[in-house]
Amino acid sequence: MEDRRVNLTFSARELQDLAIAWVALGVAFAIFFAGGGSRALSMLADQGLIQPLVVSLVTAGLGFLLHELAHKVVAVRFDQIAEFRADYGMLFIAVVSAMVGFLFAAPGAVHHRGRLTAREHGLIALAGPVTNGLLALVFAPIYLAGLFVGSPLLSLIGGRGVAINLFLAAFNLVPFGPLDGKTVLGWSKAAFVLTFVPAAAVTVVVVFVLGIGF
Repeated sequence: MEDRRVNLTFSARELQDLAIAWVALGVAFAIFFAGGGSRALSMLADQGLIQPLVVSLVTAGLGFLLHELAHKVVAVRFDQIAEFRADYGMLFIAVVSAMVGFLFAAPGAVHHRGRLTAREHGLIALAGPVTNGLLALVFAPIYLAGLFVGSPLLSLIGGRGVAINLFLAAFNLVPFGPLDGKTVLGWSKAAFVLTFVPAAAVTVVVVFVLGIGF
């Protein structure tokens, strides 16, 4: 029987890129959720940076980080050589865009090489959005617990974790450009429809109708 266990290894460069991307995204999302620009600086000066930064690192930062690591895990599972590389220019744009009141975040990508079938390529692409969907399920009881015990911090972490990860799942499944959805659609129309449609529908209801996390 073939042994297909995943043997993950991380180079020093990859660990550095993951850490820098995580912190930069945490800072960018903390500024964005504080309102951007002078409003964000004023709010963070009054309330302190630590709590908003920790909330962003645990929700947005973790969502992005585990999304990319999921790509790596599945790629390695298919005998690929795979490493995450941060895009420092795009990380800078993420922080600057947050300062002016909107957020464009493309922290980098997992680059892999080796021979792949269309199915394997599609499953690697699908791993990231699926991971975000699972993370949304993890954050949901935290949000409900915060409401139940009357903890604004718990409900903030849970709600924001749900919203950000649902948005990441739906957005990355859009079949356009370098996004995961284009690869998934190229592999299987059924897999695309069965993942994108519910992800988009749930995101619209939770984020834009119920306003959870924002």
